[in-house]
Amino acid sequence: MLVFLAQIDWEKYRPEKLFGSQVLERTPAGLSIIYIIGVGILIGFLILTFLDNFGRPKFIFESDLPREVTRKLTKTITNRSLRLWQFVFIILAFTVYGFQVYWTYFADETNEQFQALAYKDLRTRRSTAANLRGWMLDRSGKLSNSLAYYTIGKDGNIDRTYPLDREMAHLLGTERGTPGLERTLYKKQADPMPEAWEVLTTIRHPENEQKDVRITIDRDLQAYIAQQLQGKKGAIVVLNPQQGDILAMYSNPSFSLSEAQSLDDYLKLEGNNRDKPLLNRATREFYTPGSTFKTFTMISAFRAGKQDSIFTSYPGGFIPSRGSRPIVDATQKLQPDGTVTGACDGGCQEKDIRFAYKVSSNQYFAQLAIELGRERLRETANAVGIGAVETPDDALMQKFFPQILNTSTPAVANSIAPQQSTIVTGKDISLFDLGLEGMGQGYAGQMTPIQMALIASVAGNMEGRLMKPRIEADQPPQPYSQVLSPQMAASVRDIMSTVVEEPGGTGTVIAAKLAGTGIRAGGKTGTAEKEAPLYDQKTGKLRTEKKKRKNDKGQWVEYDAPVMYKRTDSWFITIAPLERPQVAIAVVVEGGGFGATTAAPIAANVILKARDLGLLGDQYKPKAPAGKQAPKKPR
Repeated sequence: MLVFLAQIDWEKYRPEKLFGSQVLERTPAGLSIIYIIGVGILIGFLILTFLDNFGRPKFIFESDLPREVTRKLTKTITNRSLRLWQFVFIILAFTVYGFQVYWTYFADETNEQFQALAYKDLRTRRSTAANLRGWMLDRSGKLSNSLAYYTIGKDGNIDRTYPLDREMAHLLGTERGTPGLERTLYKKQADPMPEAWEVLTTIRHPENEQKDVRITIDRDLQAYIAQQLQGKKGAIVVLNPQQGDILAMYSNPSFSLSEAQSLDDYLKLEGNNRDKPLLNRATREFYTPGSTFKTFTMISAFRAGKQDSIFTSYPGGFIPSRGSRPIVDATQKLQPDGTVTGACDGGCQEKDIRFAYKVSSNQYFAQLAIELGRERLRETANAVGIGAVETPDDALMQKFFPQILNTSTPAVANSIAPQQSTIVTGKDISLFDLGLEGMGQGYAGQMTPIQMALIASVAGNMEGRLMKPRIEADQPPQPYSQVLSPQMAASVRDIMSTVVEEPGGTGTVIAAKLAGTGIRAGGKTGTAEKEAPLYDQKTGKLRTEKKKRKNDKGQWVEYDAPVMYKRTDSWFITIAPLERPQVAIAVVVEGGGFGATTAAPIAANVILKARDLGLLGDQYKPKAPAGKQAPKKPR
């Protein structure tokens, strides 16, 4: 008999195999509900009878008897005894209820033995397993290119692992502060354990175990752009202008996610005001864009039908109105006495938009902005996602702009939402200020790198649309606005190519790096000066100097003011390949100097890396020598 029993496959006869796991869960749930109802009826009955005894009417003969005699009556003694037992039963019932409440609501936090055994509970195990986040895959969808997954640590615990924990830190986010993709892409996180009534009455379908999320980031490109900014402060944004995919986005200095686990470490990162490692410069830092913003002014001219405008560059600079300072080209210099030295960019002559863009003439684009006027600049700003405000004070009212993003939920959009860039277009600003905006200075000085990548992507889109940036690969592409006609966008791309390909262009270093690849690109350099606070390189503390100002009472008081210095930021925006752009790139390097010197070579390197990864199309991929296999992607 024992031999026979040993040969039986008892696995087939497990209750969950015969009846299903729902039956196993519903049986104790149903019994629990029956128990609760029964105890509730008992307590209610006891309370009603207990109260009823106090209101019992007296018999007629009781009123004539002495009180001592009445107390000794058998019925009275019996009622007193019943009231005593009723009281005992009520106490016991409340004790049982209190016992159940304790184990249900409080033991999980206070009782160590309960915590140690809780994992054996079926509902607890299922709820815990359901709350594990899925893998985060890059755009390829390959497990080998995962950006977040689980591993088993040496102590046996399940640990969340990030192969690019520094390169992806700003996108993934931390458990403190602003949530990133880790806390928003996985919708089911703190799913409460179902109550007995829910288990009994709800038909629970099998849960979706496919919780892996694929995002648009290319893992290898992300790692590469981080290398390009090593030892520098700045940001790089790479978009696909046709669908809006965020292919790569990195801000440096960054931080390691492991450095932000404890509160003390997080506060240390937050208190680093010199490097600001928690700040995502790609989306939430404002920069003066310099000449890269002339792309915006050129787009505005095409929208207004002013692309054929001719303006003159003057040896003494362009003077917008009587008494205003002259606006000069980069090759000219305004002396303290108001005189101008140096030659005009491309010569002091009449220029069209194509030639002026190639040589980056400040005078031309200042005049073009004034010709376009406030209203047309405002319309273009709204079309490309820039907030056009009335006054400089309004421009300082920074706000996030999740509406520009294409996401499945508002939570995902809010987690990576950029600060909205702004320009001032109110009636109170002068023509001089309007001219400065046209060339990327003055009140146009609040641009984020992602905003400049969006401006480049308008020209890169074959239909002239601005596509909403998307981070979720399965999210359908969605346009933000129709900025240009397809013919206008093609003309803008052609003009952008002159900067890279024609003699005299400010970005010919790009063409030199792309020589022999067959890739044509268009772009725009930018060099922008900005007042920035000075920090001590050794201590990291802000340098200050004593200054005086009047207080509310009109008295002069001394205070510590930050020491400021002029920082020259290096910019470059580009699109490639020119025939059908697959990347729109914005690069900014703080203190990097001329755009052609620092930012442009970085942008060229990113284009070449995108080519190697197949992001530009198979026709641009480097061919392996005959008889040799193509090199594997670096890990």
